[in-house]
Parts: sequence; structure tokens; C-alpha cells
Amino acid sequence: MDQLEKMTKTDCCGNVPFEGMTESYKAILKYIIAINFIMFVIEMMSGYFAESMALKADALDFLGDTFTYALSFVVIGRSIQTRAKASLFKGISLAFMAVGVLGFTVYRTIVGSAPDPLTIGLIGVLAFCANMASVMLLRRYKDGDSNVRSVWLCSRNDAIGNILVIFAGIAVAYTGLFWPDILVAFLIAGLFMHSAIQIIRQALKEMRECS
Repeated sequence: MDQLEKMTKTDCCGNVPFEGMTESYKAILKYIIAINFIMFVIEMMSGYFAESMALKADALDFLGDTFTYALSFVVIGRSIQTRAKASLFKGISLAFMAVGVLGFTVYRTIVGSAPDPLTIGLIGVLAFCANMASVMLLRRYKDGDSNVRSVWLCSRNDAIGNILVIFAGIAVAYTGLFWPDILVAFLIAGLFMHSAIQIIRQALKEMRECS
């Protein structure tokens, strides 16, 4: 473990959690950014051909995480105010994404048909493996500042969302209906919003403490 990871840093707020200023953490972020972008492309294409809202919602999550992690990388080493503002932006963006997924899902309930369960299940498993790889890489950094913690929360929640997608594929195959797919899309949107609230709260707290 890098020596910097064992230490706290003192700034205008006093002692603060790990800020991501190590080469090992930066390298991990680069790997995770690549993983998420590749999975966005795979899952969005699969969601389109399988007519699955759950896959499309999860694909948007991968895209959002790609930009979130890239922003996290850019602000490493900046002031805590800058990092907190970046986290606030990420939280607000995630909240808007949740609203967008809800809107598309409601539309899907009106014009929907049963998606392809095999594609949902297979891509769900692939996405789960990708996110679990990210979770394992980040497990040492789950208690950092709002910028670092937002990365952990996104990866952890994504793995949970992938399990829901897998169950959606099983339920669609068993029932022949599209409602399980719709329900999972709603749940993923709720997961987005929950993470957004956590990130926003921590970012605002850090901004208040340094004001």
C-alpha cells in the first residue's frame, strides 16, 4: 500500500479522508473508466436489440460512471472545495439521469413488448462481472472524501443493479411478460437517486466545513 494511503492530509478543514493522490489509485481509475465505457457500448447495443429498458438503464449507468470517474481523475490533487464541487456536480447529474430513466420507463410501459430474456440474462452476467472487478479494485478506497467515495458508491450500486437485471431476465423468461424488465428499470432509477442524494449530502458537508 502506498504511504500516502496510510495518512490523512491537513487543509482548511483539518484532517480529511484519503483524497486519491497516489499512483496506484490513479491507475485503478484509468482501468475502471475503460471498463465502464466498453460496457456502456455493449449494454446499450444489447438493450436496443433486445428491447430491454433494464439493459438500457444499466447502460446509461455505465456511461454516467465513465464521466463520473473521468471527472474524479481530473480533480485529484485539487483543493477540497474543487473536489467537493465536482462531487456535487456528479450527484446532481446522477439525479437527472434517474429522472430520465424513469421517464423512458414510463413511456415503455405504454408501448412495451416482452424483451429477449436470454440477452438480458447474459449481458446482465457480463455487466455484473465487470462491476465486481471494479468493486474489488476499489474496496480499499470506500471511505475517502466525497470525490473518492462517489466512485466506490457508483461501482457498488452498479453491481447490485446488475443482479436485478439478471433477475429481470429470469422473470421475463418465466412469465413471458415485460413487467419484470420495467420494474427493474424503476429500481435502478431509484438506486441512481439514492446514490445521488448520498454524494450531494457529503459534497455539501465538505463545502460548508471549508467555507
